[in-house]
Amino acid sequence: MREARLFEVTGTVQGVGFRPFVWRLAARHELGGWVRNRSGVVEIHAEGDTIMLDAFAHEIASEAPALARVEEVCWRRCEIEDLVGFDVDASVDVPSVGRLVSPDAATCPACLAELFDRRDRRYRYPFINCTDCGPRFTVIEELPYDRKRTSMRAFAMCPDCRHEYGDPADRRFHAEPIACPVCGPRLELVSPDGNGLPGGEDAVTVAAELLSWGAIVALKGLGGFHLACDATDERAVERLRRRKHRPDKPFAVMVADISSAREWFEPTDDEVEVLGSWRAPIVLVADRERLALGVAPGYRRQGVMLPSTPLHHLLMSSFDRPLVMTSGNLSDEPICIANDEALARLHDVADAFLLHDREVVARYDDSVVRVYEGRTTLVRRARSFAPSAIRLPSPARRPLLGVGAELHGAFCLASGDRAFLSQYIGDLDTDDAMCAYRDAFERQCTLFRVEPEAIAHDLHPDFLSTRFAEEFGLPMIAVQHHHAHIVAAMAEHGLEGEVLGVAFDGFGLGDDGTAWGGEMLVCDWAGYRRVGHLRRVRQPGGDSATRNPARMALAHACDAGVRDEALSLLPLADDETAAVLAQLETGLNSPLTSSAGRLFDAIAALAGVCSRSTYEGQAAMLLEQVAGLPAASAEPVIERTEEGVLELDTRPLVAAAVMDLVSNESPALVAARFHSSLAAGIAEMATVAAVERGLDRVVLGGGVFQNRVLVNDLCERLSRNGLHAFIPAEVPVGDGGIALGQVMVANARMEAI
Repeated sequence: MREARLFEVTGTVQGVGFRPFVWRLAARHELGGWVRNRSGVVEIHAEGDTIMLDAFAHEIASEAPALARVEEVCWRRCEIEDLVGFDVDASVDVPSVGRLVSPDAATCPACLAELFDRRDRRYRYPFINCTDCGPRFTVIEELPYDRKRTSMRAFAMCPDCRHEYGDPADRRFHAEPIACPVCGPRLELVSPDGNGLPGGEDAVTVAAELLSWGAIVALKGLGGFHLACDATDERAVERLRRRKHRPDKPFAVMVADISSAREWFEPTDDEVEVLGSWRAPIVLVADRERLALGVAPGYRRQGVMLPSTPLHHLLMSSFDRPLVMTSGNLSDEPICIANDEALARLHDVADAFLLHDREVVARYDDSVVRVYEGRTTLVRRARSFAPSAIRLPSPARRPLLGVGAELHGAFCLASGDRAFLSQYIGDLDTDDAMCAYRDAFERQCTLFRVEPEAIAHDLHPDFLSTRFAEEFGLPMIAVQHHHAHIVAAMAEHGLEGEVLGVAFDGFGLGDDGTAWGGEMLVCDWAGYRRVGHLRRVRQPGGDSATRNPARMALAHACDAGVRDEALSLLPLADDETAAVLAQLETGLNSPLTSSAGRLFDAIAALAGVCSRSTYEGQAAMLLEQVAGLPAASAEPVIERTEEGVLELDTRPLVAAAVMDLVSNESPALVAARFHSSLAAGIAEMATVAAVERGLDRVVLGGGVFQNRVLVNDLCERLSRNGLHAFIPAEVPVGDGGIALGQVMVANARMEAI
């Protein structure tokens, strides 16, 4: 029996080779009709035998391209038009239709084979791509996704590319970023003054040679610039640190392939799988300690990635060692994306610039992930993950914007049942960072056609993100920082009703106006009650203490009654010690804080791991690195405040660490005991709070829970106590995911009105 059906396919189905896939599927089943993009969906008219149409309908989802995310395939019968053959029609733009965009994808195996095939016309062409790989989000200016709406419109297709683009049997059929050496884009190697350097078509080989001599090279990738140097050359690494103004923070490293990854590092099988995936993120893996010491000083795990673009593959094929591959910026500045911008900002950093003439539409840093027991968790959500939509468990009543916090800046647009959590933009503490934030926001509003009608923001009035929210003149919903952390994780896991939230981080303004950071909340999407926290201590110097862990160590030691013993461990000058003690005694510029981050700072300083911090979270991350095998934990001391709130007493943990250290116990043992004792204390307090309220779901949020030593121990303890732990994976557990929680809270509060 012959019939006609009109299909509508929703999800991430544009920019992923979906139309050519449908064409081939229709040809297999001998169907007539057409396929086209209609804003955020793929629309298909198919005519043929009923059995063939049934199979076609099933295979649209079951055999979809690797980069596609099919959410739903709907169809209805329609009038037969006796169409012969199957066509790919022009795209149709329909206002007010939900739209999804594919992230950029790493070079696929087929393109990689062509890249190194001397017989292929794209041999060693650094912009090779097809429908299965290459730029998407970083070139798309508007939807529906067609070449004329991308930055590739500047390059007219040559006859050969035009033929491939129009041939349904070709892998590049309707591949919008299609390119070749004839039609461009093109590569150029220049000096810091912008003058061309020798190399021509062999610019990559010359750049590799410069790197082998110890030079620093800035190269333009998909979403901006990288700064590269030889990761085995101590002097080159130190030179990069000095010029980039990045004294301590670890550098990411690029290796040529999986074999090289195993040669230089010790990745697990699960980590290898993620490294080699189409996302090609930075993966934190165990280090073999063969690189220059300055690459990741003090770290046992190293951020490693494989080449994600043809340019990176070509560079690594000409260089036989790992390369530092770090963001192309000065510390605390946005990543550079334009040639002129890079030459101006990185003039004194790079010795040479590998440029190309394709415009980068969106800043797009590298994503960072950790893998544990086959589960990938995001540390930084950027290239290849953003701006993939997150399905909301409760649809937004009206379009919403969550502006995030200050650190790890990211915003979230929500409309209907989807949220678009932006890529990582950087810490929002400078005008340049806010300019990059505004650019990303305006572009994504246009791209996804979301015009916010209300804005959710952090309680802190001085965050630049909060001030940004005030500019709109729209209804504003203030969301407490730690509540947003927990709700972000709840949204990812689709949790409804009340949960026990454990939010541990460096700082978030509490609703009582004090500094929170070690919190236990009973909460749902709309509200929360603070039912527990870490013992509060003075933070001498306020925010300046975050850069001086030794000061926090002295504050905690005084609170724990081991001041004199601690002073023998801390590198504080007499005048600094006197100033801190005076602040602690008078309370002058020393607010009380329940921050878990500052507790980690204190133990790190006492153990001699980090007494001065040059980047956020440094002391805590280094303490995790030195922690040895699990050690016996101190017995948790849980008290109740006058308000009936549970309080985990941190004094025994600090006192035990100090006494162990003055007894010459190793920092590794002290760090292990601290992690174990803190996990035991959190688990005990969570169990008490959960049992009292009849809850069994514990949701973890906040940057402290990037610490796998702590998380693994804590989750095991919670499980033994009959509690189910939830931690975000697709959304960063730190401040990079907080905007999602903000829009969920705002939506729930509007529903309650």
